[in-house]
Amino acid sequence: MAKRERVMRMSVEQPLWRALTGYRVLTMLYAIALFVRAYDEFDRPWVAFAYFTVLAAWTLGTLPRVANAASCTKRFLVVDLAVALSGILLTPLADSRQQVVGEGPTLPSIWTAGAVLAYAIKGGWRWAACASALVGVANIVQRGELTQSTVHNVLLVCIASIAIGYVVEVARASERTLARALEIEAATRERERLARDIHDSVLQVLAMVQRRGTAIGGEAAELGRMAGEQEVALRTLVAGGLVRISHASEDASQGALVRAVEEPEDDPDDLDDPDAGPCDLRSLLFPHAGSKVTLSEPGAPVHLAPRAARELAAAVSAALDNVRRHAGADAHAWILVEDEPDAVIVTVRDDGPGIPEGRLAEAEGEGRLGVALSIRGRLRDIGGTAELISVPGQGTEVELQVPREARDARGKAGRT
Repeated sequence: MAKRERVMRMSVEQPLWRALTGYRVLTMLYAIALFVRAYDEFDRPWVAFAYFTVLAAWTLGTLPRVANAASCTKRFLVVDLAVALSGILLTPLADSRQQVVGEGPTLPSIWTAGAVLAYAIKGGWRWAACASALVGVANIVQRGELTQSTVHNVLLVCIASIAIGYVVEVARASERTLARALEIEAATRERERLARDIHDSVLQVLAMVQRRGTAIGGEAAELGRMAGEQEVALRTLVAGGLVRISHASEDASQGALVRAVEEPEDDPDDLDDPDAGPCDLRSLLFPHAGSKVTLSEPGAPVHLAPRAARELAAAVSAALDNVRRHAGADAHAWILVEDEPDAVIVTVRDDGPGIPEGRLAEAEGEGRLGVALSIRGRLRDIGGTAELISVPGQGTEVELQVPREARDARGKAGRT
C-alpha cells in the first residue's frame, strides 16, 4: 500500500508560549527594580543580590525552554518552580521582619506567577492547581501567618493559572478535532479523484467486456461474466473507500500534529483476541459483493465486538450459501447493513422461489440444520436474533439483528 502523509500544523497554543517568554523577562526586571529601589531597607541585601543574580541567569538562560511545549520538560518545570519557591522562602532572611509583616513583596514578586503559568500551558489546569498550591503554602510559611493580602494573592494566581490551563486544554482538543477534519476532507477528495479516474477507465472497460462477451456467447460469455463480477467488486471497493484512513495525533511544538498513517488490514486471528478493539463489520462483508450479490452499507464504519462481527458475517455467508443452493444460479441477492443506535441489523434478501411453508421444520427433522445452527445458532450465541420471512414465489428475507452490547460466543460482554 502506498503511504500517504499529510502534515498540518496549527497553533493556538504557541502565542501563549511567546507571551510567557516576554512575561518572565519583564517580571524579572520588575523584581530587580523593586530590590534596587528598596536596597537600603534590606537587612541582608547580599542575600537578595545573590538570589537576583541566580534569577537573572536562570531566566535569560532558559528562554529557549519556554519557547514551546516540546522544550518545556517536566524536569525544567520542577527546577523553575523550585527557583520561585526558594526566592519566597529566602525573603525573611533578606528583608526586615517589619517589611514582611507589613505585606511587602517577596523577592521574586510576580515572577513566581510565570513559573505557575508554565505548568498551566504545559500540563493543563491540574498541573496549574498543584503548582499554585505549592506557591500558596510557601507564601504562608514565609509570612508566618495567614493574612488577607496573602490569601488574595494566592487565590489570584491559582484562579488565573487554572483558567489558563483549562483554556489550553480546550484549545488543544479543538486543534486535534480541526486537524482530523481537514485530513478527512483531504482524504475524501483524494478518494473521489481516484474514483473518477477508475470510473473513466477500468470500470468502463470491464462493463464493455461484459457486454461484448455476453453478445458473442460461448467462452466469451464466461469471460464477460467474470468481468461483470470484477466490475461490481471494484465499484463496491470504490464506494467503501480505496484507502483505509486512520488518524494519529500528537501535540507538537507548533500545535497539533496530525498525520495520515497506514493501518493494517484486520487480521482474522485478532478476532479471537478478547482484548482486541472494535471491528468494522463492512470489511467482513465486502468480499460477498459480486455480480449476483449487491451490498448496501452506511458508508461509515459499523463497529462491533470482534467475535460478534465474525459470527454475524458467518451467518450472512450461510444465508448466501442457501441462496446459491436453493434459489438457483440466476438468483440475485441483496445485503443491507443498518447501523442503529442500539443494534446492528443485516438483511439478506433474494429473488428466488421462496421456501414452502413447513419446509424448515421438515428440514430440521431430517437433520439439515443449516438455518437452525449456522444462522439462528450463531446469532443466539452473541445475544442476537435471526428472523426468516419467505413467501413462495417472492423470495426469502433473513433479518439478522445484533444488539450494540453484543456478547461473544463464550458469553462475555463484547466491547464496542
